[in-house]
Amino acid sequence: MSDTVLAVNRQASHNYEFLDKFEAGLVLTGTEVKSAREGRINLRDAYAVVRAGEVWLLNCHISPFSHGNYSNHEPLRVRKLLLRREEIRKLIGRTTERGLTLVPVKVYLKEGRIKCELALAKGKKTYDKRETERRKTIEKEARQAVRERS
Repeated sequence: MSDTVLAVNRQASHNYEFLDKFEAGLVLTGTEVKSAREGRINLRDAYAVVRAGEVWLLNCHISPFSHGNYSNHEPLRVRKLLLRREEIRKLIGRTTERGLTLVPVKVYLKEGRIKCELALAKGKKTYDKRETERRKTIEKEARQAVRERS
């Protein structure tokens, strides 16, 4: 069974260098699940923090469900992420001592459950971003040159 991608944070790979990735479950309400399955999630400004031994997802915008009633959810509410205890301990150590950030990379369906892929990331400097762009441009031109020869 393949995973269905619901949302991707494309800006994250541009702004951060990923060091490690984790898969976390999301604690959602009913209308959030229905809205997420429609792909109405925005991860652009989202990030995760570890507080009191639990991981929380902040600034993740899940649009209100179109057919929801008075019990519809708050779009920017704080959502809990489900990780194993040893993974949380690892995250606590690495985010506090090294100043790394937890960035949600994508949200997807896996076996009927909504999962979030978190990346332990280090912020890129401006010159790192330019170097990445330069490398992508060179690779793209090389692929085009190979295509033109054949």
